[in-house]
Amino acid sequence: MEAYAQVLNYAIPFFVILILIEAVAARWKGVQVNRGADTISSLSSGITNTIKDVLGLTVVIISYNFFLQYLTVFQVKETWLLYVIGFVALDFAGYWMHRWNHTINFLWNRHIIHHSSEEFNLSCALRQSISVIFSFFNILLIPAALFGVPTHVIAIIAPLHLFAQFWYHTTLIDKMGFLEYFLVTPSHHRVHHAMNEQYLDKNYGQIFIIWDRMFGTFQPELSDVPAVYGVKRPVKTWNPIIINWQHLGLLYLDAWRTKNWLDKLKIWFMPTGWRPADVIDKYPVAAVQDVYNFQKYETNLSKPLLAWSWFQMIVTITLMFHLTNNIADLSFTHILLYGGFLFVCIFSYTTLMDKSRYTLWAEGVKAGIGLGILWWQSGWFGLENFSVALTFVLAAYFLFSFAMVAFFMRKEAQWVQVQA
Repeated sequence: MEAYAQVLNYAIPFFVILILIEAVAARWKGVQVNRGADTISSLSSGITNTIKDVLGLTVVIISYNFFLQYLTVFQVKETWLLYVIGFVALDFAGYWMHRWNHTINFLWNRHIIHHSSEEFNLSCALRQSISVIFSFFNILLIPAALFGVPTHVIAIIAPLHLFAQFWYHTTLIDKMGFLEYFLVTPSHHRVHHAMNEQYLDKNYGQIFIIWDRMFGTFQPELSDVPAVYGVKRPVKTWNPIIINWQHLGLLYLDAWRTKNWLDKLKIWFMPTGWRPADVIDKYPVAAVQDVYNFQKYETNLSKPLLAWSWFQMIVTITLMFHLTNNIADLSFTHILLYGGFLFVCIFSYTTLMDKSRYTLWAEGVKAGIGLGILWWQSGWFGLENFSVALTFVLAAYFLFSFAMVAFFMRKEAQWVQVQA
């Protein structure tokens, strides 16, 4: 937990710098790749995923060590070759997990957040799931276990493999010549994120595109078919926490509402998007029919409200860094409490961006928890050791934040919506 938190201290600033470079390059080229609220939503999703990973809230069904102990056939010495074998095996496993996430109804809930942006840019790469509670990914690492790739080698390779998937989430890089034959490039991944009929459920590769070529899921980007991004059932919210559970909620409701007992079970394992026949007409779900003629989700935030949302996200990131850099000094209970509070912060300001009528309630919960922690600890998770004044600054922030949300709710009341 502590080692992973320290890695994030370097990875997150690096990602932010690349996102800023992309934004500057896009402005120089005279094209738009970002929308303010969408970018905040993407970055906020990255924060939720980071917090979830730091808290270690994933239950591993079968450990990789189990397969390593019983299935090793070859013993490869720990040289560069072992790391190459491990990397290729990890990418092979990633291809299949990615493909299953797209094609099995209940697994789509683990991945929908990543495709929920209707833009395609570096920030959308940070839209990562918090709904993966049970992990069975290690089953797909059996090839690595056969070659005796040690656990510590997988532990080194895994974050490198994940971070290497960041750069190709951009529209600013065209096709890349001979690299297109064996590596996943921005062109390949634009196809993957598109919801055009020709592109849907293609190019699952994470680093190597060769798996798609081998298993029949490869689709090149076509010059006469511009990619349209998003999901066929638009999420219609900036709130990453809601997005993470939206699809699962629909599956649960359909399973409850259908009269067919077989369908109550079948719905979870059918192809993504399948619904029982007796609920389709009675409980319709809006879906994009014509990808070239649909309106992107937009809540028309005023400039002051957008600026306030940026400020709230920056405060949340700052507190997250305080958590990750002091995690060794906190008890597990305090870590869970801190992480839970940050989730409430994100829920609150993204709900405000949605202009939901529940925003003031969410902000009230945030202020109540924040002030409660300050009173209970006579400080803020050790932050008072730097300066007692910071305790009063945080108390003032919670009260001021609540007042500002009330102000925006009143000033922009004509735009307040109820989100499904």
